[in-house]
Amino acid sequence: MKVKLGLLMMFLSLPALAEYRDALEGLPLDDSWSQLRFERSSLRALDVHDPLEPLNRRVYRFNSQLDRHVMVPMVRGYETVTPRFVRSGIRNLFANLADIPNLVNSLAQGKFEQGMRTTARLLFNSTLGVAGLVDVAERMGLPQESEDFGQTLGYYGVPPGPYLVLPVLGPSNVRDAGGLLADWRVDRRLDLFGQQSLYRHHPETWALYVVDLRYNTPFRYGVLDSPFEYDQIRYLYLKLRQLQIQQ
Repeated sequence: MKVKLGLLMMFLSLPALAEYRDALEGLPLDDSWSQLRFERSSLRALDVHDPLEPLNRRVYRFNSQLDRHVMVPMVRGYETVTPRFVRSGIRNLFANLADIPNLVNSLAQGKFEQGMRTTARLLFNSTLGVAGLVDVAERMGLPQESEDFGQTLGYYGVPPGPYLVLPVLGPSNVRDAGGLLADWRVDRRLDLFGQQSLYRHHPETWALYVVDLRYNTPFRYGVLDSPFEYDQIRYLYLKLRQLQIQQ
């Protein structure tokens, strides 16, 4: 799941907590405005398959408001009450757990060298890194190489299907949304570090996971300051997924 909210980081090098701006608020748009028609006709040339666009736009607006009024205040509070080294340890811990589906999907795609590197990351970080609290593998020249089941399906030629905006999680498509569910099942089956027991007995761990995920995602709704932000994010997401699958 972690990769989904961070997929736009490659394209948007933005501060994690830039000032919020609603790109549509107070903007006097008129469907008869020639410039607006020109911009929309240009965007249609991108030929993005989005038959659920009316629903997707509503979910996108919901996500932006949730981010503004709930997620960002939670992140600010998290920054206030936790020292930087604690936040770093929590980030590394969840990243170490994410290497389990990364490994499975690397092997499923026949990327055996990458799978060996991810295995080494798991071993080093889970032992020398004190259960993943310290990313010693990164310092040893083994950066995390994210793979998910959506990428695996794309690797074998499964088309993305219609574009989707998922509540809370953001940009996706039918293939990648199904991949999220598959990765979640793998994580439950391969309970290598007892994390599922921790989640069951301490449900507050899920809240910590969500806050950490948002804290480490630099994208901010409204920061593009454009009435066509939805179209731009949709295009960037789909192009980024194509690049990830082709790697």
